[in-house]
Amino acid sequence: QVQLVESGGGLVQAGGSLRLSCAGSGRTFSGFAMGWFRQTPGKKREFVAAVTWGLNSRSYADSVKGRFTSSRDNAKNTVYLEMNSLKLEDTAVYYCAAARGATMSPDRVDYWGQGTQVTVSS
Repeated sequence: QVQLVESGGGLVQAGGSLRLSCAGSGRTFSGFAMGWFRQTPGKKREFVAAVTWGLNSRSYADSVKGRFTSSRDNAKNTVYLEMNSLKLEDTAVYYCAAARGATMSPDRVDYWGQGTQVTVSS
């Protein structure tokens, strides 16, 4: 059974930092882009960041550029999201995702994690 399991969410004050991790199991993610989406109640799931298998391409939503950094360890089937200078509007459930190829959009995702809550307080 293929699983993506997130960890590292929690409560943090505005301006603070958090690091999310997502460990994949049940298969190798060779050739998959891995990354992150987030969702708040009543809104669509939105793309946050992604890293291609070859580590040669990272992409970010405009709202997080310069503050968030995504990385991955292919040997560990793990992807990370380093979040700095957190803002109130970053509060959301963050979902790990894996998609074949290099394109990361909700309709192209093959595997989803269960989600981890990130809450930024003032």
